[in-house]
Amino acid sequence: MKNILNTFLLLGLTAQLTGCASLGKGVAEAFLERQQSVDTRVCEIWGKPFAGLFPFIENKPGKMKVLMVHGVGDHLPGYSTQFLEKLAKELDLPAMSTQVKNISLTSPLDISKKLGNLRITRLLNKDQNKDLLFYELTWSEITAKQKEVLAYDNSGEYSFRRAEVNNLMKKFSNDTSPDPIIYLGESREDILVSFGQSFCWMTKSKWDELPDDAHQACSFNDDTAAVNMLVDQYAFISHSLGSRITIDGMQRIAWLLKERDVDFTKALKNKEIPVYMMSNQLPMLQLGRKLPDVSNQKAAYCQSNGEKYKLRMLAKMPIIAFSDPNDLLSYAIPHGFVEKYLDSRLCTEVTNININVANIFDAFGLGKIANPIEAHVGYDTDDRVVALIAKGIGNKNTVKLVNDRCRWTETID
Repeated sequence: MKNILNTFLLLGLTAQLTGCASLGKGVAEAFLERQQSVDTRVCEIWGKPFAGLFPFIENKPGKMKVLMVHGVGDHLPGYSTQFLEKLAKELDLPAMSTQVKNISLTSPLDISKKLGNLRITRLLNKDQNKDLLFYELTWSEITAKQKEVLAYDNSGEYSFRRAEVNNLMKKFSNDTSPDPIIYLGESREDILVSFGQSFCWMTKSKWDELPDDAHQACSFNDDTAAVNMLVDQYAFISHSLGSRITIDGMQRIAWLLKERDVDFTKALKNKEIPVYMMSNQLPMLQLGRKLPDVSNQKAAYCQSNGEKYKLRMLAKMPIIAFSDPNDLLSYAIPHGFVEKYLDSRLCTEVTNININVANIFDAFGLGKIANPIEAHVGYDTDDRVVALIAKGIGNKNTVKLVNDRCRWTETID
């Protein structure tokens, strides 16, 4: 029976990974199609109500700005296009600027460095009186060179010796597995500088002021970022390793600026910046790391009557963590994790979302299966995920799809 199930799994993975339709309309395919006709995928939410991006689109005199940070694997600029188009539709922003701006990121201390690409898109409503600036960070250029040491394993000399599905999965593994290891090494600082430069451009410049096709560094030294921080609204959207980069990147920025940019840090302390984490990996990526300098002191830093309230980094950083239980690389954030493993000065609160983004099939009574690769990469194309990021849960704007398909358990302090 185990061999039969393994065969079925391989056939399913082959069809989904290669897009091959050559298996024909056989009994197995008809059986799977019949199961897909009724979508019973789980969506369970535990946390406080959250608004999503929609209420901040009409933000006068400031702007709503969103930064997306990809996870493991090689990415090219424009990787977020499908997600962005779905998000624009959900936010009722059908117009897009003709020009899409690209900044080749570098370090203010060494402009010879190539630290990835920042791609900026402007979305607008029909009347062009509401807009959103979407910043897409592609940092994988930093790790690509080091991963070339595994390129031989994908060559014909070795790959032809593997079974077809195993070869596809080995290529996926060679592309994705090294990134968390590289992040723990010397490249970590460059990746965090790349994030910091993205956040700097995000806070500092209005659309008309952003450079295009430029290899240029950004600096927090003038007053522009501080002024914009007072009026603009911000959010992060991250995937897998990108979530760890976002948390570490914000801690690094706060540490660098705490002594020399009083106006900016003062404005930052009054901001609530949510992080929408797809395929959340914070628990796994905590392994082997030191505890933060400040932990188990949330009340002291985050409550207005706390003795260290003036030393906080942010007013609040809500984490909305999406996890598919069939995603082998994703984890919910357990109780007590934030207090012990995340810096108390971030003032973090967590909403866990257990959601099946991959379809689950009954393998002819042999057990239920789901493609783990689809479960890892399918978040940003799932309509429920997009709807939750756009309009949240527990408010008047919540999308009907979410109300109908997701079970929400509200948590109370």
